[in-house]
Amino acid sequence: MKSILLVLCTLMSCSPDYSIVMPGEPETVVITETETEIVVVTEEIEVPVYIEVEVPVNEGEIWIDSFVQRMTIDGIDILWVIDKSGSMSQFNTELLAGIEAMILALPTADWRLVIISADPTDSVVSTEFPLVPGDDVADAEGMFNTLPMGPWEEGFNSVYEYINHNPYSLTWMRPDAGLLVVFVSDEEEQSDVDYPVPADFLSWYGSLRMGSVFMASVVNQDAAVSLCLHPPNPINVGERYMEATGVLGGIIVDICDSDWAAGVTDATHSVDPYENLKLSHKAEAGSVRVFVNGALNHDWYFIETDNTVYFTIIPTAGQLVEVGYRYIEPDTGS
Repeated sequence: MKSILLVLCTLMSCSPDYSIVMPGEPETVVITETETEIVVVTEEIEVPVYIEVEVPVNEGEIWIDSFVQRMTIDGIDILWVIDKSGSMSQFNTELLAGIEAMILALPTADWRLVIISADPTDSVVSTEFPLVPGDDVADAEGMFNTLPMGPWEEGFNSVYEYINHNPYSLTWMRPDAGLLVVFVSDEEEQSDVDYPVPADFLSWYGSLRMGSVFMASVVNQDAAVSLCLHPPNPINVGERYMEATGVLGGIIVDICDSDWAAGVTDATHSVDPYENLKLSHKAEAGSVRVFVNGALNHDWYFIETDNTVYFTIIPTAGQLVEVGYRYIEPDTGS
């Protein structure tokens, strides 16, 4: 806002009036003078302010890479949602090895992990205290063994009921941390009454944690790519889990893979906060500019050999970071 000062001046003419009297009488001159009046009016007028930032442009194209800093910068809450139907017992060894791989891949602080059933009637009453840094696979196995067998394979409903209707979840889940859900099932997701299509579930799930939500699925895949010795019946393929996971850019692991560790580790690292940004095009070093929430930022450095911007002060959760730079398309020889 800028104040614009308006000054109005009214100047009245000061012409004297002369009164002529009879001879012999003293001459009287009457002068009537008006004073100058100055009126000052201050009015606030909203004026748009444009800030120009110079990005050097000589040759080549201008490109902008960007990200919003994940809330995982302040921690990560993790739910493993396990199908506890009878057919799943054959995967117990791989399951525990997968959880162990995640624990080993997680940072040394600020994570919490709980295992719940894909049966919402159980998850809504679960009171398992979360695993935290310092716990190991033996602790995970103890938690897993408390899960009752259940016929319902409604992973989406189970997550919703646990977060919204289980009071115990409020004692450990943090609204200002990231959220990762890992679904594990050898059958299709069956919350189709409440969520006819996965997008219905994602419209709720994606609204949590300022969008810092992540997903992975360990499920039966289509027969053409399945690693199972006997390809699964099409009705047991985890299409709904895979669709939801794919929308969020998550990791999908074949449940018949003998080693889930690689996929689970990838899922773990997919939630890491941004401490650097590898640019999508080869940048000219002198052209790189960084903006945080629209303001020019200097807390970074650029290493040309790996084409990456490294932050000396890590952006905080929710901040929009934009990196603009000039690049020249490689010569294709055409």
